Amino acid sequence: MSESDLAWMDAALQEAERAGASGEVPVGCVIVAAGRVVGSGRNARELEGDPTAHAELVAIRDAARAFPSWRLSDATAYVTLEPCAMCAGALVHARVARVVYGCADPKGGAIHTMFGIGLDPRLNHRFEVTGGVREEECRSVLQRFFGNLRRASGGG
Repeated sequence: MSESDLAWMDAALQEAERAGASGEVPVGCVIVAAGRVVGSGRNARELEGDPTAHAELVAIRDAARAFPSWRLSDATAYVTLEPCAMCAGALVHARVARVVYGCADPKGGAIHTMFGIGLDPRLNHRFEVTGGVREEECRSVLQRFFGNLRRASGGG
């Protein structure tokens, strides 16, 4: 984990905060290449009415528009929560070089927790992974959001 990993994860956390403020599960993602953000996204499933509008997919689509090709082979994706199977698969297909995530997802994480998507040598593309970057901050954003949701619904 480098100083730049910490700084880029801060940018992903800002996206997560924006998602939470709009009522979405607070997950954010930025895609970085050549020292700059080329794509950013946050969960937008409720806003878009789209079950695939996860932060990573929104960011991949944004980055693909900025790149000369759909292949993001020189890019790193910074995401606040370990990607799910759909998102990890999309990151493989987008050919990202590296994925950096904040906190593990015990119910849906597909890179380290439940599966090895992106790491499995049987895949046609694999990426480097660094987990646990700004882990406590990333977890706290999610816990605060779901705590507020439970209180608002009378669930304690």
